[in-house]
Amino acid sequence: MTTAPDADRLHARLLAAWNARDAGAMAELFTEVGTLIGFDGSMVQGRDDIRAHLAPIFADHPTPVYVRIVREVREVAGAWLLRADAGLVAPGAAQVIPEVSARQSLLAQPSGDGLAIALFQNTPIALDLDPEGRAAIARELDAVLAREGTLGR
Repeated sequence: MTTAPDADRLHARLLAAWNARDAGAMAELFTEVGTLIGFDGSMVQGRDDIRAHLAPIFADHPTPVYVRIVREVREVAGAWLLRADAGLVAPGAAQVIPEVSARQSLLAQPSGDGLAIALFQNTPIALDLDPEGRAAIARELDAVLAREGTLGR
């Protein structure tokens, strides 16, 4: 039986794999037909395609690393829904980049002896009508960064 902490750990492993720039490790966290919806709206389905999609991103771009705040984890029909706010931190920086902070949703299904990602969506926290709300989230993420650092680095 899986638990809310299992879903939390799965999300942490996903972001740690991003931070390590490891497309294979990220892809392996998904179900065989899992779906990744990227920050830019790109949608990729299946482990092989997720790996193929991420590998050139990591090879060609100095990707920033994640820090996160988990907002909710709840069971939904035998699966786990996790919602988090995540900030990206440029190499050597001490603050998140507010323009690329994201609201993340992860749906995890039981798989083998644990959980696997059925759906992961990464949506910009634009908050066009609430710039102070966006700034407040950035401050929260900066506080987590100062206290805990980034995931997996």
